[in-house]
Amino acid sequence: MPESGLQGVSVIICAKNEAGNLRRNLPAILSQKYDAPFEVIVVNDASTDDTATVLKELEQQYNNLWDVIVLPDEKRTLKGKKHALSRGVAAAKYDWLVLTDADCKPASENWLELMATPFIKGKEIVVGYGGYNRKPGLLNAFTRWETLHTFLQYSTYALAGVPYMAVGRNMACTKSILQKAQQDPIWNATPSGDDDMLVRIAGNAHNVAVVGFKDSFTYSDTKETWKEWAMQKRRHLSAGKYYKPRIKLLLGAYGFSHALMWLCFLLMFMVDWKLAMVLAGIRCKGYWLIWSATSGKIFEKNLIFLFPIFDPAWAVYNFVFLPWITWKNKQQWT
Repeated sequence: MPESGLQGVSVIICAKNEAGNLRRNLPAILSQKYDAPFEVIVVNDASTDDTATVLKELEQQYNNLWDVIVLPDEKRTLKGKKHALSRGVAAAKYDWLVLTDADCKPASENWLELMATPFIKGKEIVVGYGGYNRKPGLLNAFTRWETLHTFLQYSTYALAGVPYMAVGRNMACTKSILQKAQQDPIWNATPSGDDDMLVRIAGNAHNVAVVGFKDSFTYSDTKETWKEWAMQKRRHLSAGKYYKPRIKLLLGAYGFSHALMWLCFLLMFMVDWKLAMVLAGIRCKGYWLIWSATSGKIFEKNLIFLFPIFDPAWAVYNFVFLPWITWKNKQQWT
């Protein structure tokens, strides 16, 4: 049943050369079941493909779709995607905003209602789960595993009253809190990372909600090559250096201890392999039980059998991407 107390919502999507994705995914957003008015604003950020044509076609079918055009020579006061987002926020009719990407499709027609419901209880930021479609291949499996791992981290931190990030593929916030964040000097530090920056600037123990229902998820396709995936991860990690010191310390300690543990197991294996196997088995049993429970709730149970591979691989992942986590990251909005 629809949740009483729902108010109008503005869904904002920033799109740059996303004609194909908009054609595939936008109808599922425009036809959401929502017990209050809602609009969908697509910010066409100087696209050179058929984005404008696709939006005009869809505007003839849906009366709640609006497009905002950003011209190539338009003066930009904010970097990258943040400029397009600011245009969408300025055009939004409602104070409740739901943010997603052009390459994302909601898991159900109840997605919008589930993401907006926490606002009724006074929450100002809502973090959701942005998953990936299951396809064959190791890259697809590792991307979904790493996404699950990230959700396990930021959702539990938020529930513990220490929010530090969200995913722009599936999040919501009030217009007022986003405009407040845009005034902070740190907001414009990177061309992307608007999701993490919002939580960094305005999130606290009381105003952030986590939504983990299956119908509230969004899904998109993973990258086709490891090179494309690496470029995507560099962009996603670019805001990490701006986390609060306490968060960086906690996340850094977790990553370091995880890598050190596997290194110790390896060294111990060369001295006394039986003891190494026993200790590793004790650790992995408890750790993987937590993972198993989480993967079941996120409907990724098929990843359970890959834990023995991806668990140690995550230590390598942290080492490879350390420069982009800790140093200057010159990413662009493309």
